[in-house]
Amino acid sequence: MSLFNPQFQVLSDLHLETPISQPSYSSFRIDVQASHVFLLGDIGLVKGHGLFEFLERLLKLTPNVKIYYVFGNHEAYQLTMNAARQAVEDFASRMTRMYGGRFFFLHRTRHDINRTITILGCTLWTEVLPMQAVEAQRRLTDFNETRGIRDWTLSDHLDEHHQDVAWLNEQVSKIANEEPERQIIILTHHSPTVDARANDSVHVSSSIKSAFVTDLSSQHCWMSKEVRMWAFGHTHYSCACWEEDSGKLVVANQKGYSGLGAGSGGLETRIVEAVGERWSILPQQSDATLMTKSARPSHGPKKPEWEAKAKGAWGKISRFIHKRRKPQNEK
Repeated sequence: MSLFNPQFQVLSDLHLETPISQPSYSSFRIDVQASHVFLLGDIGLVKGHGLFEFLERLLKLTPNVKIYYVFGNHEAYQLTMNAARQAVEDFASRMTRMYGGRFFFLHRTRHDINRTITILGCTLWTEVLPMQAVEAQRRLTDFNETRGIRDWTLSDHLDEHHQDVAWLNEQVSKIANEEPERQIIILTHHSPTVDARANDSVHVSSSIKSAFVTDLSSQHCWMSKEVRMWAFGHTHYSCACWEEDSGKLVVANQKGYSGLGAGSGGLETRIVEAVGERWSILPQQSDATLMTKSARPSHGPKKPEWEAKAKGAWGKISRFIHKRRKPQNEK
């Protein structure tokens, strides 16, 4: 961990509720190597005790680390959204009392980590297009009353999307106008970009693509040069690329389901260091370099283990890491 520059470790979609026969809450380990850890949703299910036991154990094992948690769509499965959110808020309050201010639940939440860097976090529910709505409701577990989110409708989903986007735009504008010296990190669960470098080409023609990815390219929160980094999850496809127009780093580091064979995600120890105007990803064991629009990534081999591993020396060089896909035929 750097003694001077803030470092941020990005992870999402651990899906510790899998495999179904033996969930991995108690067995999964994160090799924490940064002062701030971003858990960007679909970490596990709020129902039961496994997720909270995992998070509390992580806090105990990392006494000098702050953990930022963004809600995914899976966390609330078999509960109502309000009940699930309240459970996480109650857990966050209890962790604050026990471990100090080191666990942050980000639900349209701003957190200033120091005098110059601000985190904005929300789920960023997707904008499901009208022509894909019927099929999305039929195929996505989110809308299954028994296995998905209780009392959850497409109208609820879209309302949350509009609230998230409006909040992000408002916050970014406010910071840019009132505190222009600040650099902004945006953390979401769902993807904000249709950029080919951040999406699996297998799903380009998916008939429910809009349920997974929303194109925010015309939104102020995406175009603002104050935003230095945007990290997300949900797609089970890892990426690291520069968005050249605004100069921000776009990052995803996603594990995926355990025990489901081909198509599940992979996970790296992915750490971003905040240095000056152009932040960098600390190097990992990879021969590929960070992609720009002129260079397209290729698929890497399937990783033999899910657990994050440290792989390399420190340095100011950006790397593009292995990619993994998420099936978009979820029932």
